[in-house]
Amino acid sequence: MTDRVRRHRRTKILATLGPASSTPEMIVQLFHAGADIFRLNFSHGAHEDHARRIEMIRAVEKKTGRPIGILADVQGPKLRVGVFQSGRVQLQAGKSFILDQNKAPGDTRRVCLPHPEIIDAAEIGATLLLDDGKLRLRVVHNRGDHLVTEVLNGGVLSDRKGVNVPDVVLPIPALTAKDRADLAFALPLGIDYIGLSFVQRPEDVIEAKALAAGRALVMAKIEKPQALDNLDAILHEADAVMVARGDLGVELPPEEVPIAQRRIIRAAQQRGKPVVVATQMLESMITAPAPTRAEASDVATAVFDGADAVMLSAESAAGQYPREAVNMMDRIIARVERDEDWRSLLDAKRPAPEKSSADAIAAAAVQVAHVTGAKVIVALTESGSTALRVAREKPDCPVIGLTTNIHVARRLAAVWGVHAVVTESVHSMTQAVEVARKLARLEGFAAKGDELVVVAGVPFGVPGTTNALRVASV
Repeated sequence: MTDRVRRHRRTKILATLGPASSTPEMIVQLFHAGADIFRLNFSHGAHEDHARRIEMIRAVEKKTGRPIGILADVQGPKLRVGVFQSGRVQLQAGKSFILDQNKAPGDTRRVCLPHPEIIDAAEIGATLLLDDGKLRLRVVHNRGDHLVTEVLNGGVLSDRKGVNVPDVVLPIPALTAKDRADLAFALPLGIDYIGLSFVQRPEDVIEAKALAAGRALVMAKIEKPQALDNLDAILHEADAVMVARGDLGVELPPEEVPIAQRRIIRAAQQRGKPVVVATQMLESMITAPAPTRAEASDVATAVFDGADAVMLSAESAAGQYPREAVNMMDRIIARVERDEDWRSLLDAKRPAPEKSSADAIAAAAVQVAHVTGAKVIVALTESGSTALRVAREKPDCPVIGLTTNIHVARRLAAVWGVHAVVTESVHSMTQAVEVARKLARLEGFAAKGDELVVVAGVPFGVPGTTNALRVASV
């Protein structure tokens, strides 16, 4: 007999696994503390480490009977300067500094920039940010094989520090050879989402989707200003998006990041695509058992804005309190979702249904559930699209996503308000209602005499045909 696990909140939690959280016991603890999806960060760790983590996650899934999503987050291109003769230099504001392609160790006057694409693309006046934005340079001359820059913000620059180029669209694909090798390894193991870094254009997403070939959904990480410029086109291609505030916070002025976050969430909601808010959400819990008040407010803001999920990075991967961090996030979300303002804000921001019968049925299901006081909406879904459409409406009761496909169920772990359940095929609306009644009781969403709303596509077994609605009593 499996344990019945039901979340008493709608917003989902992604937890990154790492050195602090890669034992079977800790993964079980993180799941029970509230983790709905586990993130594997392919910037770190060997393939065999990730394979073991996937195996442990699937063991927890089998034990609990709950579908658990896995996000494989690939590294993407890493732009870095070369090395220095003494390991580090002090750059002075107002001085000149050259970035060239000479591999000789650098000094206070120059260093190697082993990325000719940056030199080719940089125009006079372009900004270069080094070491997560701590140092700022402005291009004064482009000599074809090297850039002459003026140091705007000086400081210590050491070997192989990162380079960000916020003003320039770089002709660099989002997937590197390493990423392709990582995905060739991870996709056959049954991951559910690919976290795609360095997205600048919709073509980056199209390339990743072709590589995935339906084996995983592509979650585009919005972390560059160029992605914001192409947001609608990227959202059209992506299956989900992540507000990746780490690099976004380097390349945008700090005051622009909250505005960008809200804009990305709103655009994703319009298109019915899951959206995750990530980076530094409970950062202080890497070393402390409780977050700052500002961090608690940050998580709450994402929940009030209607994000599908919030994410922990180093807090759960390498911190001293991984279980406590997940539990704290769970507590913050649950508290926000009990607040009257949360519900009224979601209702006020509900997007208009698209002009399709499927969207009309989903919107009607939410309205009918509200008027009848239904305890749950049960969405029978082949591909996940019916459950996604209902979730987009942010109903005031939970949604059970019933599917015959375990891969679809795992993907729904990232979707706001959806409790996914794998069930056997049904062949008629009468049978669908009977299964819905049974599972609504079994999963703890409804008791005898309660109302529920059933949404499905007829004929059954055909993806993308949401066209039937039934109200039933348990």
